[in-house]
Amino acid sequence: MKRAFIGISLAALLICFVLELAGCSMEQMGETTAEGHRRHVRNLRLNKQAMTEDIDALLLLDKPSRMTERAIP
Repeated sequence: MKRAFIGISLAALLICFVLELAGCSMEQMGETTAEGHRRHVRNLRLNKQAMTEDIDALLLLDKPSRMTERAIP
């Protein structure tokens, strides 16, 4: 049991090492540093916008109020 676990662990480590050497990373091919920074900034902006929309919906701030200041006869 212990021997199988060690073998599987070593195989997984070897696969990770080979993929790292092969260039499998989060960067896209042909992307400059500036383009990567712009992509990260855009993703953060979109995530913040989506989170704000979710919070507004949760607090019921996304729709105008149907309450009125006048008395209804």
